[in-house]
Amino acid sequence: MNRYDVVIIGGGVVGTAIARELAHYTIRVALLEKEAELAFGVSKSNSGIIHPGTQHSPGTLKGKLCVQGNALTKKFARELCVDFKQVGELIVAFNDEEHARLLQLEKDGKAIGVPLLRMVTKAWLKKNEPNLSGEAVAALYAPTAGIISPYRWVYDFAENAARNGVEIHTGVKVENILMKAPGFEIISPKGNFYARYVINAAGLYADEVSRMVGVDDFKIRPRKGEEFMLDKKRENLTRHLLFPLPSKESKGILVTRTSDGNPMIGPTAEDADNKEDLSTTEAGLEKVLEGAKKLVPSINENDIIAYFAGLRPTAGDDFIIRHEAKAPGFVNVAGIQSPGLTAAPAIALMVTGILKENGLAIKRKLVFHKHRPKEYHLFSMPLSKAKKLIKKDASYGDIVCRCEMVSSKEIREAIARGAKTMDGIKFRTRAQAGRCHGSFCTSRLLKILAEEAKKPVTGISKRGAGSEIVKEDRSDG
Repeated sequence: MNRYDVVIIGGGVVGTAIARELAHYTIRVALLEKEAELAFGVSKSNSGIIHPGTQHSPGTLKGKLCVQGNALTKKFARELCVDFKQVGELIVAFNDEEHARLLQLEKDGKAIGVPLLRMVTKAWLKKNEPNLSGEAVAALYAPTAGIISPYRWVYDFAENAARNGVEIHTGVKVENILMKAPGFEIISPKGNFYARYVINAAGLYADEVSRMVGVDDFKIRPRKGEEFMLDKKRENLTRHLLFPLPSKESKGILVTRTSDGNPMIGPTAEDADNKEDLSTTEAGLEKVLEGAKKLVPSINENDIIAYFAGLRPTAGDDFIIRHEAKAPGFVNVAGIQSPGLTAAPAIALMVTGILKENGLAIKRKLVFHKHRPKEYHLFSMPLSKAKKLIKKDASYGDIVCRCEMVSSKEIREAIARGAKTMDGIKFRTRAQAGRCHGSFCTSRLLKILAEEAKKPVTGISKRGAGSEIVKEDRSDG
């Protein structure tokens, strides 16, 4: 049996952020993820917004950890060479009543420590956000809001954690947890794991994992959000992240930018029953277009190149982050919906503190490798720099994905760093993410992945077992 001081269940942004934080200490840590790759759960359908904290009430964990996480994201992104762009957000008011509500948001935001908040006028908006609706009368401006690739954020946390000694196990589904005082035996089809402490960061399935140790006082309710990606040709549609006034359930229909250049509109916020339902709907599209056009009237349905949906793991109004007295050594990190991506680094610090308070003796390592090598993406660099790179290594000039300018060098590096599936390559490099959705590059990607994995193409899948791209013909004919 594999024995650890701490086992983390869940390989999304929260689980991997915790893994990296614990990697600072002389303890044995493992992370278990049920999917074929990390970031294939809640984190894969994230808008990539690093929120400033303006839309959360004082006194909530969401508000406190969002503000802390925003500052830590800026710091950690530099250490991990992640492309974090601090573009700022505008929460827009369209009448005097909404303007008055903005003033309260400003007051609440300042109360929880959101820096540099200020109200801006109609004239400021006309100058600085020219495509915004002329009906806007004012906005609350938060310059510390930003955008990041949610997938690469997860992978970079995990890679750095692994470099510092954390074991990452994918394709490991937790089937049961037995309490073995002191500690826990975690049952999985790929063998059992023993841990003195268990951190439950299982996203949509955190309630089911919690019930395995007898803690069943919360339920995860999926909230579906449908979002729509626009063509990169519209990347200058907005200069900031545009928000309407929020409701209790949602931040509303947004017009945002992504770290890779494509604008995005959405999401909806509809309670769901099925934790696997990622379908999109005509009604969702109509609702999103209506909300997006209120902010930016020039948005057109023809701009849309991709439809997708994500499920937020709601469990009440706030995060659940606590040590469970009924199961000593078990820490629940549940209900981590928005702003979970932003809060993840701060959640990791909080969880580490909880472990210390509950008996985990930890000592900082003398050496911690906090930096990681910079990755090169042709799509994000000027032509002059790309030419120099190609001159140094010709494989950067072998373009596999024409829509997103992804080279064979980038594909092979992504595989070397852990990509095992077509979606794993897509999330790391953007190959297949353009308007043609892989029509031109899929066959080449299959060939490269099969070569590097030393598998037949029939063994290559989209996102794990059961989603193979090429089926073997077993007919007698």
